[in-house]
Amino acid sequence: MNSTGTHTEQALKDLFSQHFRIGAAVNPRTIRSQEQLLAHHFNSITAENEMKFVSVHPEEDVYTFEDADLLADFAGRHQMAMRGHTLVWHNQTPDWLFEDSQGRPAGKALLLERLRSHIDTVVGRYKGRLYAWDVVNEVIADEGDALLRPSKWLDIAGPEFIARAFEYAHDADPEALLFYNDYNESHPAKRDKIYALVKSLLEQGAPIHGIGLQAHWNLFDPSLDDIRAAIEKYASLGLQLQLTELDVSVFRFDDRRADLTSPEPGMLERQAELYEGVFGLLKEYRDVISGVTFWGAADDYTWLDDFPVRGRKNWPMLFDAQHRPKPAYDRIAALFAE
Repeated sequence: MNSTGTHTEQALKDLFSQHFRIGAAVNPRTIRSQEQLLAHHFNSITAENEMKFVSVHPEEDVYTFEDADLLADFAGRHQMAMRGHTLVWHNQTPDWLFEDSQGRPAGKALLLERLRSHIDTVVGRYKGRLYAWDVVNEVIADEGDALLRPSKWLDIAGPEFIARAFEYAHDADPEALLFYNDYNESHPAKRDKIYALVKSLLEQGAPIHGIGLQAHWNLFDPSLDDIRAAIEKYASLGLQLQLTELDVSVFRFDDRRADLTSPEPGMLERQAELYEGVFGLLKEYRDVISGVTFWGAADDYTWLDDFPVRGRKNWPMLFDAQHRPKPAYDRIAALFAE
């Protein structure tokens, strides 16, 4: 990046052109504030929140596509691919979906019909413009022996809602790639549960094409060995893999400090080493990894500024708050320029 704010460093999309798409999560604000950075480096985007259920379908007879359309138009204008995120989730889903007209819990048939109608409308609207969808998001239980997390989806429809969502999405856009997406995907216990779920979907004949590894990682967890093991286990199902929400927090998850105004000595170097290791793995497994999407683009805007410690600054990206390349970018660029 030169003094005029023009990006002169090699574009990520060019570095990875023989390997996988490179993407960033965006919103209506960042497509303006980060437009030059996004246009220079990325050939794919994902809507951060604007395509989630409550954002596009807040009431039963009301759809609000304005922000989602804005992002899809941005992708088209910059000749970027776009991933859809997400159709079924236990969060950011309106209460009306789970209630009948009298305010009582909806029955299974009503809930599945509403899901089918929602998916048909949303996926159908962007048919031919979005190449992939995170169809079902985060249904695996984090702890214990249970496979699925408690949710209204599960309470009302049972596990069947998962396969149904993939069927409805495939019917709405037969050309779209359909993913199951989850976090802590490289922790062995959760990895094995995700594997079991996706294996069961394949055995049911569900039209699932890939697994999304959210990849919300930090400087200490997970290990590269656990990431490798997860990639190999998921790939053994014969599906493509994508990192869908990649960022590398400089804090351990249980670190609740809130006083840092800049990274401590060594943090960015450790981050650079970790990103180099991660992208070394991605290069090694490029035959099964078809896309890598960061959950953001630069340190001026990241959801980690509010999670898990509200208002704490974090620095998880390859580019700093002024959109300049960080040491992590330099390491990755050297790795892929070889």
